[in-house]
Order: sequence, then structure tokens, then C-alpha cells
Amino acid sequence: MSLTVAIQMDPIETIQFDADSTFMLALEASARGHRLYHYLPSRLALEEGRLTALAHPLEVRHERGNPFTLGEPDRLELSSAQVVLMRQDPPFDMAYITATHLLERIHPQTLVVNDPASVRNAPEKLFVTGWPELMAPTLITSDREAILAFRARHGDIVMKPLYGNGGSNVFHVAPKDENFNALLEMFTLVFREPIVVQKYLPEVRAGDKRIILVDGEPKGAVLRVPPEGEARANLHVGGRAVAAELTERERKICQAIGPELKRRGLIFA
Repeated sequence: MSLTVAIQMDPIETIQFDADSTFMLALEASARGHRLYHYLPSRLALEEGRLTALAHPLEVRHERGNPFTLGEPDRLELSSAQVVLMRQDPPFDMAYITATHLLERIHPQTLVVNDPASVRNAPEKLFVTGWPELMAPTLITSDREAILAFRARHGDIVMKPLYGNGGSNVFHVAPKDENFNALLEMFTLVFREPIVVQKYLPEVRAGDKRIILVDGEPKGAVLRVPPEGEARANLHVGGRAVAAELTERERKICQAIGPELKRRGLIFA
């Protein structure tokens, strides 16, 4: 059966087509014969109980230099779609949160992936703190004294925004790094939210593994290998993707968090 799939995302012309998971989802949906629409979160409109979006019919193809075609925009009633993919990048700000409230008006009659209430209530860097035994030592705070004490205990640390993405504003701070105080000031000035401070694990130089879970079950993995001289492995900053298998420990991690992902309706994680 052909489905209508509306994709709420950033401007499609700005994404990296070889590395963007949303584009890969669109390619697969198209290959299965589903009808695609693309719209920006700012084009959502709620009026008299009806949620609509100014959406473009979307065609996608695995063709370098010509990966997509957008049709003429029209106002799409989102309850008429079978699936809405909520795929825009952070910032996780009030505009992002408002979009989750709007999409709750049609979910679950229209399947929103992921459940908008859980997207709002379980931001990834906070969600995973429910399993501290599976993580590197982690501190989430705005408190300078707490950060200083954490650094004194662990020495080699990573500092990053709580609601960042794509490797932006992620810093590896060595024990004798003289930039620590300046970085802490920068985070205080730029971000109102607490920041994430973690013990640095040197093993990341060999790559960090991203595992795709669908409805709580692992379906595949990719090892992201950082470029020479870079602590970050994000593909957006030059990381290299290598096909990977899951280790026994990684399967146990998936078994630990998978049921909670499924319970919250976080279908694609």
C-alpha cells in the first residue's frame, strides 16, 4: 500500500546527501512507492483544530548533483498523511518544543516518528543518563564549582552543549589546557542551559560507533572514525564512516535501553 509521508526537516538543499539519515529514509520510502512531501517547521499552521503545513511534493534520487526535485507548494492537511517524520536538527529551543506540541494534535492517528511528546521529554543527552553504568563519567550542570571539581577528578575532559548536534562546540580539554577558563566563559555567555562535561576516553581516536535502533531493536551500526588531529568523529566535521558489527557488550547496551525507547514511541533512534 502506498503511503503519504510528510517530512518535517531543515531546507533540503542544505543537507549532506551522502551522510544524511533523513535523505536515506526518503530514498528508501521512494523506492517502496510512497508519496513524499517536504516542509519546514516554520510552515506549520494550526487553525480551528486543523494542523497544516505548506509542503512541497518531493522526489529524491541517488544522483550526484541532482538528488531531489521539489514540486509546487500547497497547504497539506497533516492528518491526511499516514506518516510524519520529525527530522529537523536542533537547536532544542522553544520553536522546536512548540513543533512537538503541534504534532501531538495529529499523533497517533497519523504516525509521527518519533512520538512528539517523547522527543520533547527525552532529549538524547538527558535520556541516556538513566543508565550511568553504560556511560563515561558525565556531569550536566551550569555550576562552575561542580565543573572544576569534576575536572580535578578526571583531568582529561570533553565539554559540549546539552542541546547541540553535529559536533558543533565540542571541545577536548586536556589536563593542562590553558583555554579551559576561556571555554567555560564562552559556554556561559553563549548557552543559557547547563553544559555536558564528560571524562575523555582516548579510545574515541579509533572511532565511535553509532547504532540504529528501530522500535527498540538494533538494525545496524556504523563506526565514525575521526580525521587526523581531530577529537570529533562526526561526519559533518570530516569523520569517516566504516561499516561495523555490534559487539556483545553493545548488544547488551541495546537490550538495556531498547525497551524504554519502544515504550516512549522513539521508533527510530
